[in-house]
Amino acid sequence: MTGTGGSGAGTGAGPGVLRIGNASGFYGDRFDALKEMLTGGPLDVLTGDYLAELTMLILGRDRLKDPDRGYARTFLRQLEEGLGLARERGVALVTNAGGLNPAGLAAAIRELSARLGIPARVAHVEGDDLSGRSSWGEGVLTANAYLGGAGVAACLRAGADVVVTGRVADAALVSGAAAAHFGWAGDDWDRLAGAVVAGHVLECGTQATGGNYAFFDREGLDVRHPGFPLVEIAADGSCVVTKHPGTGGAVTVGTVTAQLLYETAGPRYPGPDVTARLDSVRLSQAGTDRVRIDGVRGEPRPGRLKVGLTRLGGFRNEVTFVLTGLDIEAKAALVRGQMERALAGRRPREVSWSLARTDRPDAAVQEEASALLRLVVRDDDAEVVGRAVTGPAVELALASVPGFHVTAPPSRGAPYGVFTARYVAATDVPHVAVLPDGERVDVAFRSAPPPDARQPDPPRPVPEPDPSGPVPEPSGAPAWPARRAPLGRVVGARSGDKGGSANIGVWARDGDEAVWRWMRAMLTEERLRQLLPETAGLPVRRYELPNLRALNFVIDDILGEGVAAQHRFDPQAKALGEWLRARHVEIPEAFLK
Repeated sequence: MTGTGGSGAGTGAGPGVLRIGNASGFYGDRFDALKEMLTGGPLDVLTGDYLAELTMLILGRDRLKDPDRGYARTFLRQLEEGLGLARERGVALVTNAGGLNPAGLAAAIRELSARLGIPARVAHVEGDDLSGRSSWGEGVLTANAYLGGAGVAACLRAGADVVVTGRVADAALVSGAAAAHFGWAGDDWDRLAGAVVAGHVLECGTQATGGNYAFFDREGLDVRHPGFPLVEIAADGSCVVTKHPGTGGAVTVGTVTAQLLYETAGPRYPGPDVTARLDSVRLSQAGTDRVRIDGVRGEPRPGRLKVGLTRLGGFRNEVTFVLTGLDIEAKAALVRGQMERALAGRRPREVSWSLARTDRPDAAVQEEASALLRLVVRDDDAEVVGRAVTGPAVELALASVPGFHVTAPPSRGAPYGVFTARYVAATDVPHVAVLPDGERVDVAFRSAPPPDARQPDPPRPVPEPDPSGPVPEPSGAPAWPARRAPLGRVVGARSGDKGGSANIGVWARDGDEAVWRWMRAMLTEERLRQLLPETAGLPVRRYELPNLRALNFVIDDILGEGVAAQHRFDPQAKALGEWLRARHVEIPEAFLK
């Protein structure tokens, strides 16, 4: 598996490193990224992550319409030009775009290869599809285990130019490629953990190069068109995160910290290849747009694999009423009362209301004088949430509040999905690498790790007053001059979804030690609930990552039945961290200069 950058000559990389890039963070990411990465500089492997919980539901519905579908067709279109570029440069392509039908996508790539006259050895990985098991219950649309990188490694060792997988852990695209290149054994825990951390940094594409970065403005980053990231992995599992020269965005300790905290939880990051210890990760700036990751420790993988289940949960609809000017609360009460009366005869299973006070007094722009009253309904019957809801809403046009209008025309009820996670013994899940010549190689787990490998996270320490620096008084007021200001002035955040839960990772600006001590003492689980009232009454867990000067909060049940259910205004919790940063707290004045 030798590409154009294996020696690292002229790239700032050391000898013997494996250069792995990423060209997709989700199904719908920048189409030209694959070409940009192949032409922007040397690479050995280019990965593409196309799968998410919502994507599996979308692909499941595609497969219902046509059994030959179920994969990310965008990748096939990208290969119209990208396959030739990859073969010219000796870059192996590894992607989970196979979704629910990796064999089908592999066959389509072979057909494309023949049509274009570009020879390519195509392999795929299967075994993740567990939808045939009756134990899942009725109505399951997809059931897929999160496989590790062993199948990817076997395909690359057999000389594959393109490897297609279904549902593997996102980081497995990288850990499998690294294991194949360096010949790591299945119990090289530290090396595998390093590769998993590198894969986690890559998996969301430009989130590692300044995309969605809390301090983009303060640090003056040009993120109008950020380049996609790549890692230079060494034989010991350490790596340098970087990007192609001349591309937008930036790679800094801050941008990498933000991505490391994304959709993670405690110090232990369990996966199908290894349990990576996030509290062992060390970051250092190794040059412009170069961040070194080392010190990563690994522990044996868990004995179970996660299985993601999707099912159709019913039908939903929504109407957003625009309320303008004076007496917003009274207007909201009138509209709500009128709609509740109209729905009384055949009330949907779930009816929820929210009023967003986006209005401001004496507004010079009409939109700034308006608030949004949102009605969301759900039911098992599409008719109950269809015209039975939108009809009465439209009928209020001349018979309700002054200035009545809605944000969008009436629509029919649309199906929504539900995501749940289950766990099965790793030894009960097949894992097969189908090599370019058609040979099937079984790489499934033969035995579970020893019992002592499955340790819980260490107890969460309770913040103690730190005599070496300022801490809050019990009342919450700091012990030295402070000023009320947005938390985000000194703290970064990145948030995201995992099923019905969400995480918020927060870190001290610039890794500042004093800010870290203050944040650690101030931002407790109870304080988070106070700052984000929507979390009140929900289970909240707090973890410390001192090496990253960071805390990670996991909030269970805030997303209901998952992103596809659209339980919240922000259904994937992507902006939850930015809401937290916008809340005002008493901050030491010394930190605000």
